[in-house]
Amino acid sequence: MLEIEEGTLKNLMKKLDDHERRISTLEGVAAKKTQAEGKRLSIKEFILTKKPTDDVKRTLVIGYYLEHFDSMDSFNIKDLANGFRAAKEPPPININDKVNMNIRKGHMMEAKEKKEKSKAWVLTNSGEKFIEGEPTE
Repeated sequence: MLEIEEGTLKNLMKKLDDHERRISTLEGVAAKKTQAEGKRLSIKEFILTKKPTDDVKRTLVIGYYLEHFDSMDSFNIKDLANGFRAAKEPPPININDKVNMNIRKGHMMEAKEKKEKSKAWVLTNSGEKFIEGEPTE
């Protein structure tokens, strides 16, 4: 069986992470370029470029889309549920729970003001960097 030195494996893993980060950044640039050219990127297309692996990350990606592509200052449960439906994704049973998980990770925070008499949220700087594939350290 092939044996790989631990240092070589760590180096390969670091390079792989760097490449994934660069690809994600390039996808974000391409998405913004498409929007700048007057072609609106759909929420479904945006989700497909980000490849979220679970409902917590999908909720974060949809929140990012609402802020950056729909120009919302903040978003609430109704906005997120509508985002899931527009993307033809089944909304999580408890979207509040997914938002709270993002808050615990530091990717979202409660907005200063309510929206339509409901609690609203915004992405944090680290949440935006996470979606854009930038290091958050």
